[in-house]
Amino acid sequence: MGVWVCSPTPAYAQTSDGEDSALAAVFKPVAGGLSADAVGRRASATSYQAKASEEALRGAAARVDAAWVAFLPRLSAVFAYERVSNFTPPTLGVVVVAEQPGPITPTTPLSAVPLSFPLVLDNWLFQATLAIPISDYFLRINEGYSAATRARNAARYDVAAARTKSAADGKVAFFNCLRARGAVVVAKLALADQATHRNDTRSLFIAGKASRVDVLRVETAVAAAELAVVQAQNFVELAEKQVRIAMHVEDETPINSAESIDDAPPTVQGNLAAFIAEAQSSRFEVRSIDANANALRAEARAVRAGAYPQLLAFGDFIYGNPNPRRFPPDNLWFPTWDIGARVTWSPNDVPSSLANGASVSSRAAALDAQRQFVRDGIALEVTQAFEAVREADFALGSTDKQLASAREAVRVARDLFKAGLMTSTTLTDAETELTRARLAMLNARVDSRTARVRLDHALGRDSKLITIDP
Repeated sequence: MGVWVCSPTPAYAQTSDGEDSALAAVFKPVAGGLSADAVGRRASATSYQAKASEEALRGAAARVDAAWVAFLPRLSAVFAYERVSNFTPPTLGVVVVAEQPGPITPTTPLSAVPLSFPLVLDNWLFQATLAIPISDYFLRINEGYSAATRARNAARYDVAAARTKSAADGKVAFFNCLRARGAVVVAKLALADQATHRNDTRSLFIAGKASRVDVLRVETAVAAAELAVVQAQNFVELAEKQVRIAMHVEDETPINSAESIDDAPPTVQGNLAAFIAEAQSSRFEVRSIDANANALRAEARAVRAGAYPQLLAFGDFIYGNPNPRRFPPDNLWFPTWDIGARVTWSPNDVPSSLANGASVSSRAAALDAQRQFVRDGIALEVTQAFEAVREADFALGSTDKQLASAREAVRVARDLFKAGLMTSTTLTDAETELTRARLAMLNARVDSRTARVRLDHALGRDSKLITIDP
């Protein structure tokens, strides 16, 4: 991709054929050039706003993965080594034992032996624990996963909304660049009109039929027309920059236009009420708010679950030397295990969980209110875009009539001026009206297309061009 290049535009004659050929030269499609749709696709693909939304989507997707992991039973393991200081364990008294194995009889020799436990200096422990939060599966984990999933869906809608907006803005910038190119032609045609007027006035002044004031006034008009040409060319540079920024292309790369505004715009069919209903159900902004509100409601249910008792099933496996569950301790590796269930509940958690849940629910209610606000804004946006299309389409016909009338008025005024039957000021006024009519015709053609771009975006129809990952 590259920059927008405006073709150089020479001064044209003042005939209608000259005007038509001048504009046709500017808007003549170039093979291999860009269309408005191509600019929109490029703007959508390179949108930094969309890239920022994509990073938010990555974070939301990571939270979904974390919520899914919560469904797995929690497995934890501990491996420990401990060296204790050496000391002489205290005796617990003495015990009487037989000196020889076998049954004890009255004649069996006995002896007293001190009673003490051995001291194991090196303690080794490996313990694995498996915990299953049975109640949380129904009250917390499932709701948390649902909240994360809906938040991820909302983030996807945000990405799509950013891309559709960037595409629409790129198309509008493209048509505005065409408008700027046409404005240069109109400004040069106006300069040609003023130059002709100046030449006629000078001839009449030499013949004694015009005053020096008339000549000076026309010279001023010519200077103003020259300034208007420079201003129009500067506007072209600004419009080109807007297209380059929308597409994020290099300034040195030339881009030609394959778009023509001389063709009839596509027909818009439908009524305003149906359009508003379509937009409110199709726009990604509304769908994003709905998904976020549903996510907060699921989160609120998960938070309120803290007010209920928690049922936990668990199992432990211990392999230690010495095993802490074996008595008395001895220097020996020995395995043990246990399974069980535990119910925990704290009355202090009830008010805090309910209050936190109410806080999250209020955020969901705020999004519901915001949803209605957005719907109202969409309805207004659709209405404005629909009326803009109607107005631009009407202007397509009316401006052609205005332009034809203004051309004829200038022709008649110039003939009368040459004959000395009309003042220079009257001719200048007619030429000014002709310039306005030319601009009105140009704006009507461009506005008929930009209005349709904005209407398609307001209706959410451009969302069909955006793919949302499952």
